[in-house]
Amino acid sequence: MTRGPEAQTASEAFPLVFTAPHGMAASGDAVAWAAERRDDLDARLRQHGAILFRGFPVACDEDFDAFIRAFRYPGFSYAESLSNAVRSNRTELVFTANEAPSSAEIGLHHEMAQTPVHPSRLFFYCEKPADAGGATFLCRSDALYEALAERHPDFVADCEKHGLLYSLVMPPEDDPTSGVGRSWRSTFSVAERSGAEERMRRLDYTWEWLDGDCLRATTPVLPAVRVLASGRKSLFNQLIAARRWKDARNTPATAVTLGDGRPLDPAAWADVERLAAGLAIDLVWEQGDVALVDNFAVMHGRRSFEGTRCVLASLVAA
Repeated sequence: MTRGPEAQTASEAFPLVFTAPHGMAASGDAVAWAAERRDDLDARLRQHGAILFRGFPVACDEDFDAFIRAFRYPGFSYAESLSNAVRSNRTELVFTANEAPSSAEIGLHHEMAQTPVHPSRLFFYCEKPADAGGATFLCRSDALYEALAERHPDFVADCEKHGLLYSLVMPPEDDPTSGVGRSWRSTFSVAERSGAEERMRRLDYTWEWLDGDCLRATTPVLPAVRVLASGRKSLFNQLIAARRWKDARNTPATAVTLGDGRPLDPAAWADVERLAAGLAIDLVWEQGDVALVDNFAVMHGRRSFEGTRCVLASLVAA
């Protein structure tokens, strides 16, 4: 990433980087600065896909919460979400990012693209960077769509025509050892099977109860491609992340299929990840960094790391 004195101006900057103006020292100053520029910042987000705010006086989760509120976006709580990841709340808007083990790399993904309800934008905040590794890596999915369509046009055509089905087995209680270990009780914000069934019925899921009080939940057919405001197409799905959905209950081969039930072309599926890796950039965290990401245009993931790393997150409703 390159940086300018206050902001990069090149139209292709990814992410766009703002550094705190000279003399900004208090959290309230950062909030006022963002509130005054929120419309311009949102327009820049749509152009660049991601913005990094570096050196701003955002010292804790409460400061992060206040900075988020300056944008006046509609909130989207973790409890309301259908995220597969195990997280814990810090404030009403702020929660921990995926708590999967530090040795695990979390593949590139659009937040909750495997569910019918997903956020439009994401905030991240670095409370503590890792001792080594731990970067959040980013990839523009419009660029990935173009690269994949050139190499595997039939695969892309199938994804566009048929969409995708996602199927995961959820445990009855959270399993923090898995990147997809959120329980069905937490996912659907219920205590009993009947409540989960009612929520799935409203969302057009199908389901099966398994041994050990586990639940196999299958989404309705979801789009695999999204048209952005710019008119460009984005590969908005979980094809990359789903290749890593493997734990005691799940395997990638059954976690995602085409919407008509056919398995994915394994060579093309593998190429999605390879092409994305070539397009991705690493956001190497510094303490106090805040990032804002367009969830429809940009995928994110997490590198494995050493030491203690704490990155917090917040969601914006569509």
